Amino acid sequence: MKRVCIYCGSSPGSLAEYSAAARRCGTVLAARNLTIVYGGGKVGLMGVVADAALAAGGEVIGVIPRNMIARELAHEGLTSLIAVDSMHERKQKMAHLSDAFIALPGGIA
Repeated sequence: MKRVCIYCGSSPGSLAEYSAAARRCGTVLAARNLTIVYGGGKVGLMGVVADAALAAGGEVIGVIPRNMIARELAHEGLTSLIAVDSMHERKQKMAHLSDAFIALPGGIA
């Protein structure tokens, strides 16, 4: 199974269209049997992408720094959640796990 990394924001963004695009992205990728790799958060566009993919029966792998888990920001319903030590390690791990990349609003900054 191919894996697509999605970089997106931990906030919903300033336009409603951002959440709609994130929802559609998660749904379409899941429907095409593509696993999503993303930042592991439950909030903002990250949460929207993950929830949409999971609702469509998709697999979602989250990669999140341990300090964000401690602040209760991790999505607990993912297929897999990988804890790392830093933001740098997070981006490296996400890239290593993925075959393709999508940047939505708030991504890859």
